Amino acid sequence: MQKVLVVDDEQSIVDILDFNLKKEGYETVCAFDGEEALSKWQSEKPDLILLDIMMPKLDGIEVCKKIRQSSNVPILMLTARAEEVDKVLGLELGADDYITKPFSVRELMARVKANIRKVARVQEDLNQKQEANQNLLVIDRISIDLNMYEVRKDDKIVELTVREYELLKFLMEQKGQVFAREALLEKVWGYEYYGDLRTVDVTIRRLREKIEDNSANPTFIMTKRGVGYYFKEK
Repeated sequence: MQKVLVVDDEQSIVDILDFNLKKEGYETVCAFDGEEALSKWQSEKPDLILLDIMMPKLDGIEVCKKIRQSSNVPILMLTARAEEVDKVLGLELGADDYITKPFSVRELMARVKANIRKVARVQEDLNQKQEANQNLLVIDRISIDLNMYEVRKDDKIVELTVREYELLKFLMEQKGQVFAREALLEKVWGYEYYGDLRTVDVTIRRLREKIEDNSANPTFIMTKRGVGYYFKEK
């Protein structure tokens, strides 16, 4: 049974999420501030975290930042703020997605399922490929060891989140083919998106910062203006 850590300082929100997650068959762990969230994350090792941004002691942005120092667990940010900067900052620090309050429970459950499925597929692929011969995906100076779930640039390991890895792998496997942001959300995130498409842009930006020599002048992940993104063929 997969475990979800629910973090929010509003008891009513926690109760709603706790009830619906359990109804869907998930085990739940709840926290009501940032310090408790970090403690529960370390002790409970959840498969996914629903993380509110505005909280006492430590806000969600700081919690996300600390977790990302050592873990790639999927993080879905919850925010009541309308400012784009909060959403973008959370994504840039490594959150996999965000949803704005008030939210549809159906929409939130769909995103939880999609993120957990994605991680499960990655782990399943890794387990299967570890038993096989080495399998490398190489384009120019970027390589992905599909056995070890490892990305290298010029033979130096690049640390990526699960979402960044999946996005890079998908674009490299479809090198030269341009994908609209909507298509990338469907193929990589695994669900139909309900909000804006900023998630893709921010993840592309983070990925470029990690693999490009100059993220402002990329040579691997290219933009087709007005259309979408693609990985440049060698």
